[in-house]
Amino acid sequence: MSRVSCAACKYQRRKCTSKCVLAPYFPANQPKKFQNAHRLFGVRNMVKILDELKDEDQKSDAMKSIIFESDMREKFPVYGCVECISYLRQQLQITLQELQDVQSQLEFYRQQHPTATYPNFDR
Repeated sequence: MSRVSCAACKYQRRKCTSKCVLAPYFPANQPKKFQNAHRLFGVRNMVKILDELKDEDQKSDAMKSIIFESDMREKFPVYGCVECISYLRQQLQITLQELQDVQSQLEFYRQQHPTATYPNFDR
């Protein structure tokens, strides 16, 4: 049976076998994903990480992290995923402040109109 080379094997110009540990994570139609990971981590390090992990869920999580980090490094060359995390943290702070403002305003209206019924948005 002829097997299509995964992006890792295709990049390295070697035959992809059924024992290829990178094939599940780097399909042939996504070469950029492999190139990013290869540039940041290298094939040897990725294989080493996978060899050290026994559980398939751990391997999958590790490769998802590697792929995410390498994709973020391409997108944000200086800070990588730290820039993305900082942005998300900032968005979370803004949203929490908005929630606090809305809850304060709702409490103000409850005090002004104690007989009215308001939905309870508190957790």
